[in-house]
Amino acid sequence: MARADFYLIGKPRFREQPLLLACELARKASDAGLPMLVLCASAAQAEMLDDLLWSFDPDAYVPHQIVGADEDEDEVPVLIAAPEHDAALRPLVLNLRDAAVPDGFDRVLEVVPADDSARGPLRERWKQYVARGLDVAKHDM
Repeated sequence: MARADFYLIGKPRFREQPLLLACELARKASDAGLPMLVLCASAAQAEMLDDLLWSFDPDAYVPHQIVGADEDEDEVPVLIAAPEHDAALRPLVLNLRDAAVPDGFDRVLEVVPADDSARGPLRERWKQYVARGLDVAKHDM
């Protein structure tokens, strides 16, 4: 059964820079040997995540690239997609966009901002995933 995990930002370092949580999740996926697709909300966000993955932890190396930057996209553990680029879903998807991810994955990760006003759309997304029959869980970060 497909699953959706919602990561609620609470720690100060993630509140100040929410993309750090995306980096931590990408590192965990890479360390576990799970290819991940990161769906970014904009090209600027994709670039910021790309830069941050190089610098967020001096002891970590997370192999990654942005869709369209190279031809070996199937080989890279973490693939970052801006909205203007199509990328095939992978079994593990980190969704930073405003809409629920369509079927075609085993597990989707959703980052929930600390700002209560921004959580409304994610509550709706939770309901959508439940209605589609996904196993849904929440994690405080």
